[in-house]
Amino acid sequence: MEISATGRLEVRITAADVGKRVSVRRLNDPPREGEKFTDTVGVLASWDAGVLLITRKTGETVRIAESSLVAGKVVPSAPARRRGPAASYAELAHITTRAWRPVESERLGEWELRAAAGFTRRANSVLPLGEPGMPLDEALAAVRSWYGERGLPAYVQTATGAEGTQELLCAELERRGWTREVSAELWIGALAPLADREEPAGVVLSRAADEAWLARYQRKGLGEVALKVLGSGPSVWFATVPGDGEVPAAIGRCVVDGRWAGFAAVEVDPALRRRGLASAVMAALAARALDEGASAAWLQVETDNAAARALYAGNGFSAHHAYHHYREPDSEPGNSGSDR
Repeated sequence: MEISATGRLEVRITAADVGKRVSVRRLNDPPREGEKFTDTVGVLASWDAGVLLITRKTGETVRIAESSLVAGKVVPSAPARRRGPAASYAELAHITTRAWRPVESERLGEWELRAAAGFTRRANSVLPLGEPGMPLDEALAAVRSWYGERGLPAYVQTATGAEGTQELLCAELERRGWTREVSAELWIGALAPLADREEPAGVVLSRAADEAWLARYQRKGLGEVALKVLGSGPSVWFATVPGDGEVPAAIGRCVVDGRWAGFAAVEVDPALRRRGLASAVMAALAARALDEGASAAWLQVETDNAAARALYAGNGFSAHHAYHHYREPDSEPGNSGSDR
């Protein structure tokens, strides 16, 4: 907190600091037992009519009455990373979208509208990198019209928690009644430690998702659209660990794109978990990615998936930023499953 030379807490932010990362302390009203103050760190999204909106790195927007402030200051826009490869949000946003391409896309200024018949939110949402080339309300109306023509609910994919992410857009969407439906995190790490693990045995790599691989994949009733999305990317590899029957014991997918290798769809037969199969799949895919010149890795994991988070943390990954899917007001949730 900001403390003056006299030792008093001071509020050293104003409405002119909207868009900056701030740290504030406010009085609890009503007071909580043993907790007189609450501290909040995030991007100052707005300061209107005596109310501050601060978007935390998790994407949560906090409303704070100006009258409750006791201290506040501007803080560095993004804390320094302590481990893992250096990467900007913009670089990762482009890398991840190239690894999961829609069947149809269209530009709206610097925004990309993406559609794939409803297969996953990632392939059926707007990626708002930069400006749409028109006022926000007009842009959102165009977005809703575009998805409506395709019989799909409109989603906007935003990110928070890193330099250059979209905390301000999150607050504006929430102000307009858009619902944050899903949040997850993008984690990054070095690639070599994955491949340096014990040599995986019995992992089969292929360029296409065959019937056996699809039998283990969590999404059922796959059509041509899903196969196109799964097969999209600069250099795509599928890993399979054969099981006792027709359904594999474990599977995984990796897309190599320059220095980056992106992992997805790492799934294991529930009866065979905690036997190292997921790590074996990732190690085999990592070794292939290293052969193709990659050195860094990324993956996406939902915030409530404790088992996956423990696995990836154990393999040297850590969170880079959070991302969210906002659904248009007055619409039914899309049937896009857990592929975010």
